Amino acid sequence: MKPKPPNKLGWTKRLRHGLSKTRHSFVHNLERIVRGQRAITPEILDEIEELLISADLGVNTSQTVIDYIQQELKRRELKDYLSIKNGIQERLLQIIGTNHNGLNLTATTAVIMVLGVNGGGKTTTIGKLAYRYQKQGKKVVLAAADTFRAAAVEQLKIWGQRSGAGVIGYQTGADPSAVVYDAATAAKARGADILIIDTAGRLHTKKNLMEELKKMKRVVGRCIPGAPHETLLVLDATTGQNAIIQARQFHQDLELSGLVLTKLDGTAKGGVAIGIVAELGLPIKLIGVGEGLDDLQDFDAQEFVSALFYGEDNEKD
Repeated sequence: MKPKPPNKLGWTKRLRHGLSKTRHSFVHNLERIVRGQRAITPEILDEIEELLISADLGVNTSQTVIDYIQQELKRRELKDYLSIKNGIQERLLQIIGTNHNGLNLTATTAVIMVLGVNGGGKTTTIGKLAYRYQKQGKKVVLAAADTFRAAAVEQLKIWGQRSGAGVIGYQTGADPSAVVYDAATAAKARGADILIIDTAGRLHTKKNLMEELKKMKRVVGRCIPGAPHETLLVLDATTGQNAIIQARQFHQDLELSGLVLTKLDGTAKGGVAIGIVAELGLPIKLIGVGEGLDDLQDFDAQEFVSALFYGEDNEKD
């Protein structure tokens, strides 16, 4: 499938548009629950908590938000829809943090290893990253270490042609660690700024496949000291709480450095981003809200939380 060209809309508008399903579901229902009420009763708080859970913040995170609202109700005597909405927004920002967590690309040849299950947007994410860095004037090499899926190498080659990145890959069934070794050797020889490693999509429950990923990490680390400098897990936001389960197991086995959350434009459960940060303490480094070449951007917590509550042009939906 041919990659879509860059989106002409500004990133903030694309983010707000991409989160519209989540926002419509969450904000509209919050307004239905709270607006016109003379007091915020325990029953209303229970409804708000159910709403937060339905947005996939997770049970623990949702309870944390409710506890905060209860405290603020006592302290400020908050009683109306807008104050409750603002209070939730404040607490979500506190939970997710406001630090920017950019990728660590300071090494002479920075290595990004990209993991994920099939269908999560892993290879597309790699292609968009290659496009981004080649556009910045960096030299990028892609390692096609997904040797199990017949079309994987060809798909990566398409992205390589589109972005101008070099691709190292062999036939289906080749040893993934051998591909990683050759790609790392080639990246150093070519003076590449960035090596991005594509890996086979696999379920987090398959221990033998997870062991193979560990081997690939060891191999690239022997070739390039300190590598991989980023170990990113790509998660499909539409899978909701299952994304948190995947992230927990991958992190336990492979010590992730961060997460990439894709397909936020296709879900009403975008709150999973906050749930992941709260439960695992892993930073979200990149998010995707579309299929365009530049629809993958650095994660900005303030911008993200704002987009959960306000539509385009900062107007309430």
